[in-house]
Amino acid sequence: MSAGSSSFVAFIVEQLVGMEQLQSKPFFGGIGLVSCDTQFAMLMGNTLYFAVSDATRPQYEQMGSQCFAYNTKARRVQVKKYFEVPAEVLEDPTALLTLA
Repeated sequence: MSAGSSSFVAFIVEQLVGMEQLQSKPFFGGIGLVSCDTQFAMLMGNTLYFAVSDATRPQYEQMGSQCFAYNTKARRVQVKKYFEVPAEVLEDPTALLTLA
């Protein structure tokens, strides 16, 4: 896992410019995005993942999003708290802010 390119991080931060007190911070080999002291997203590689709840998870699943996952020596771990943001949403700042 890696933090991804600095240009991708800058692009995402620019797309989310309307978020209050937006900050990016190192987070487990990637970048965490924080607004008003609450982490709501992470970037791993060149993929943006938003934190979801039981109420919002179905919306991401309907969009065809996958949860964040990684491999260990023993198995594949799925982190169902974070789901990828579809590429078409990344390109639309209004849709991205709404989803965030």
